Amino acid sequence: MKPVTLITGANRGIGRATAVELARRGHDVVLTYRSHSEEADAVVAEVEALGRRAAALALDVADASALAPFAARLREVLSTHWGRAQLTAIVNNAGQGADTTLATTDAATLDALYATHVRGVYLLTQALVTPADGESLLADGGAVVLLGTGLTRFVHVGRDAYAAMKGAVDVLTRYWAQELGARGIRVNQVAPGPVETAFSGWEGNEHVRKVFADGTALGRAAVADDIAGVIAGVVDPGAGWVTAQRIEASGGYRL
Repeated sequence: MKPVTLITGANRGIGRATAVELARRGHDVVLTYRSHSEEADAVVAEVEALGRRAAALALDVADASALAPFAARLREVLSTHWGRAQLTAIVNNAGQGADTTLATTDAATLDALYATHVRGVYLLTQALVTPADGESLLADGGAVVLLGTGLTRFVHVGRDAYAAMKGAVDVLTRYWAQELGARGIRVNQVAPGPVETAFSGWEGNEHVRKVFADGTALGRAAVADDIAGVIAGVVDPGAGWVTAQRIEASGGYRL
């Protein structure tokens, strides 16, 4: 049976690149988007042009009340589109950033980051992998990938709140790997360094690109495809003995 992978926040950036890369490697894809449905439709078209199947579903992972209905909708889509009941892998990619310091971060910013990167990741994974009805949407032997950040290793002033939320992701990676290991489910984290995307806020900025390139062992700043290849490699069965790992994909930034 062909693999089917769910990728959250896949209408642009790293999520979009991951959807396309997995399609190249034989995966069908379910992608989510919070807004910009036209971008999601374009990703579906890209995947289908590669001979794979795709579906796009709206989801705001920060909205806790939306997660159970989403799981029900996903179950329906898997049945009607693929004639199956379970996914092969889940990539928790959806995110939002914040550029504030200790002095300027307010409660609303902290709440928004927490809702997306910690509570949203936790409750969505719970709803899909260990639902109350016991009917997991992730097959035994599957994979869960969490998106971390290099900012938990190196410091960029103004990113402390975002990095702290990703620190929680680092902890969840190990705990979930232990909890789900009996089912053969692998849980790993991919932690990008600086990546030139719309999410980063410096896409197209040649000066910033050079600053990051100069600080990177491989001599350039990353693009979304660089991270997508790593995520796809972690999902692949060839990495079947890899779990509970934080895999930094930074090109050797700030060694």
